This record gives sequence, structure tokens and C-alpha cells, in this order.
Amino acid sequence: MEEHDGLTTMEGRRAVILARARAALDARRASPAPAGADVLPDAAAHFDCLLQAVAGNAPSLFTDHLAWTKVVLARRGTPASALELSLECLGEALAAELPREVATRPLEILTLGRARLPQLADDIARGIAEQESLAPLARAYLEDLLAGERHRAARRVLDAAESGTPVKDLYLHVFERCLHEIGALWQSNQISVAQEHYCTAATQMVMSQLYPRIFTGRRSGLRFVATCVGGDLHEIGVRMVADLLEMDGWDTYYLGASTPTESVVRTVAERQPHVLGISATMTAHLGKVRELIAAVRAADVPLRPVVLVGGHPFQIAPDLWRSVGADGTAASAASAAAVARELLAPEAA
Repeated sequence: MEEHDGLTTMEGRRAVILARARAALDARRASPAPAGADVLPDAAAHFDCLLQAVAGNAPSLFTDHLAWTKVVLARRGTPASALELSLECLGEALAAELPREVATRPLEILTLGRARLPQLADDIARGIAEQESLAPLARAYLEDLLAGERHRAARRVLDAAESGTPVKDLYLHVFERCLHEIGALWQSNQISVAQEHYCTAATQMVMSQLYPRIFTGRRSGLRFVATCVGGDLHEIGVRMVADLLEMDGWDTYYLGASTPTESVVRTVAERQPHVLGISATMTAHLGKVRELIAAVRAADVPLRPVVLVGGHPFQIAPDLWRSVGADGTAASAASAAAVARELLAPEAA
């Protein structure tokens, strides 16, 4: 109860803390914000990730946020000292605006992250290795997308499917691998947001062209509803999970990006899924995951679903699923079907 009250206090003081941190940062900055600063996270991103690291008792979430941010800044010409200064200002604001007993844990995690900052890399590895499965196809597909040739990219994948390459392999070794690479290219300032969005939209188009090969075959009688939480616009990962379960014989119902909690609860009542899959790609959205799971648990529904969560934060902190109230997590899209069946096994016994 005390921990919950502390989180409520921290969240309730968010605006005041951010205003104080930003004012301190503006007062200490020796020069205007660097080029590209409009896309860089500020104190709000730090605060939101820190809050979720406290809520999940997972300091690794905040360190991961700093690792991502350091690369974004470095590749846009901003030194790590600017990040360190922003963290220093946030720490001072937390100490000033929160009761000591509430500030203790976030300051511990913040201090740990700052201590790790010098060891964190200022760039990330990129490229599709030759030994990876379907590497030549994945590289050619990525090159087509980056050149703005979505029709040529689609033709490569469709030809591979016609030649007998399993659709599941295309999802896991071409689409998923290329999307990770595209994210890394944006993070390292090699492509623009517009290019990233184009590549994602083009991949969704190609996925839809493969649907005649997906919605066939045996049915298991198992039902799966897939959704992103409100505010999360990164939908393609959970869409891939839904499609992979469809290939495994499930009847899936995909809700898409940023679905309001009440709409998900209503869908669960109407569709009666055996498993509800919830995706959160960003640490800052974990609070919405907790809220959604609590709402589903509290709802009067004919069939109470098993809740499976996934996304980047759950890969960074493998036990995080427990703190958000879920029944389990899948480490990857490839493992989602097996994990979902395992979670249902005790009910079937």
C-alpha cells in the first residue's frame, strides 16, 4: 500500500517536477539546443521511464532508456554531457518536490543509471549478418524499401512464398529482422522518421498480400485477441504475433494501435478469447498495460482470458509481466504461440 501511495504521489507531482527540472536545465545550458533536438526526449521521457522502473522494481528499464537515448543524442551531435546534465536536473527536482520516503527509490535508480552512463555505447551494431536465415532476401528487401521501391520489395517476398518459403519464415527472418534494422537506422540517424514510417507501412502492405496463405488450414478452436494499449502506435509487432497464431490454427481478432481500454474490455466480453495479447513497445506505456489488465480482471465477462504481454520492456526485464498483473510473456513473436498454449494448459487439465 505504501509503495502504491508513493507511485501515486510521484505521478501526481509530475508536472511540477518536470517544470522545475526544465527550468534548471534552461538556466544551466551554455548554448541553444543542437540541431535535431526537436526529436530528442527531454525530462518527460526520463521521468516516465523512471516512474515505470520504480513501479516494476526494474532498474534495467531506466538504464535501457538511457542507452537508447545516448545513441540518439550522440548520432545527432549532442554530447553525453548534455544527457548527464538533464539527469542531474531531474534528480534535483525529484529531491525537492517529493517527500524523502517517496524520492528514495527513484533517486536510487536514477543514480544507478547515471553511474552506468559512461559505459553505455554511443552507437549500435547494424546490418543483417550473412549467416542469418534468409539473409540475402532480407537484405534485398531492406534495400528496396530504403530506395522507396515497395512494389519491388513486395514482389521479392511474394516470389519467395510462391517458391515454397514458409510464410512464417518470411515473417520472422525478413519482416521482423528488417524492421529491427530500420529502427536501428533511425536511432543512429541514418534515415528519417518519414522513411521509417514508409518502410513500416510498406511491410504491412506486403503482409496483407500474404493473408490468403495465412487464413487457411486447420483450426484449433482457440481464440486470441491482440491489441496495443492506448497511446502506443507501434502496432506491427503485435499484428505479426496475431498472424503467427493464425498460422498455428487460432482464430485471431486484431484491434490495432492505441486501442482505448473500454473498447478492449468490450471486445473481450463479445469475442470471449482464450488469450488476450497486449503489446507495449515503450517503457512509458507500462502504466497503461497495468490499467488495461486491471480493467479486464475486474470486468464481468463470460470467459476470463489468460493475459499474455509482450514488447521491448518485457525483453529487458523478463519478470516484468508479474508486476503488471499478466499471466506470462513471450520473449519473441516466434515463441508467442507456444507460450500461449502453455498458459492455457493448466486450465485444460
